Amino acid sequence: MTRVVIAPDKFKGSLTAVEVTEAIAHGVRDALPDAEISACPVADGGEGTLEVLENAGGSMVRLSVRGPLDEPVEARYVLLDGTAYVESARACGIEFVTPSREVALAAHTWGVGELLNDALARGARRLVLTVGGTASTDGGAGMLAALGAAVLDASSAPVGLGGGSLAQVARVDLGPVRERLGSVPVAVATDVTNPLLGANGAAAVFGPQKGADPEDVQALDEALAHWAKALVRAGTPDVSDLSGAGAGGGVAAGAIAAFGATVESGFDLIAALTGVDEALTGADLVITGEGSLDEQSLSGKAPAGIAARAGRTGIPLLVLAGRIQLDADALASLGVVGSSALIDHAPSLDHARAHAAELLRERAAVLVQDWLRTK
Repeated sequence: MTRVVIAPDKFKGSLTAVEVTEAIAHGVRDALPDAEISACPVADGGEGTLEVLENAGGSMVRLSVRGPLDEPVEARYVLLDGTAYVESARACGIEFVTPSREVALAAHTWGVGELLNDALARGARRLVLTVGGTASTDGGAGMLAALGAAVLDASSAPVGLGGGSLAQVARVDLGPVRERLGSVPVAVATDVTNPLLGANGAAAVFGPQKGADPEDVQALDEALAHWAKALVRAGTPDVSDLSGAGAGGGVAAGAIAAFGATVESGFDLIAALTGVDEALTGADLVITGEGSLDEQSLSGKAPAGIAARAGRTGIPLLVLAGRIQLDADALASLGVVGSSALIDHAPSLDHARAHAAELLRERAAVLVQDWLRTK
């Protein structure tokens, strides 16, 4: 009997990772009716992570929080085996705003703190914070303020929210945050390695995506440097140059400094929960994929993580994607023995998105049949 592991990420704007897995499984059954299938949808800590965790047995908690520009947003997080998995973008994601200078300077992470607060109130014994896709560049200041931190200017007045206000910070009191957190451990899940400051930092790399012009980028970088120094004066480690601290507009820096958070690979963390490693033992074939397979996919994204695991055990790997922007050499370096892009089998991108499930089923069957012929 052929054992097949199906472990894709989401197809953004089209299907969740769970839905992608189901569609591919139908295709595998079409080609191999007697196959033993292990369904292991995965995520890298970004959008779609919560749905994967819910599928793994977690409970989705929904609540209204303060959004990145103060408007209420309907946010959510997952509780699973005593751990709260909080996706910062559910509270302050770029999806809630239209990028602009105002967004770049004023967007904040207060809602993230509200989610953490709610999780603590429900008895979470561990917190995992995923930090991609935020609209904010506030170094986590809003998150800490929502948890009780006093973020004050030279007159001991509260500083306004948003990265643009960080230059006014004179003093930070983290006592209430530490009291609220107690002994609950915190992990930051990210595969981004950007530091908080500098040419590869939160403002320079991610600020323009949020609407920052070159002057705004410089101002935000200087404000984040000021914030990092204020945190050090409050008794935290200096996170200015720490790898990964710039993730999520610096919300990772705030969590690492104030919570003593550890940094973990988002993909590795989620993969451990979905049983991928166990499923790969004795598998004959692995199928992975995501909406767009490109250069970014090689840096900590789910398909690269699956490819690395398959490669270590010599299991053939098939890849399905909405579109594939890697050349044959790059695919071969991942150990890919067969691949298919949905856009190559659809009259338009819109058609591919609208009919992704059907196309995935068709292309999965073809790839498996081709692989069987080469065995």
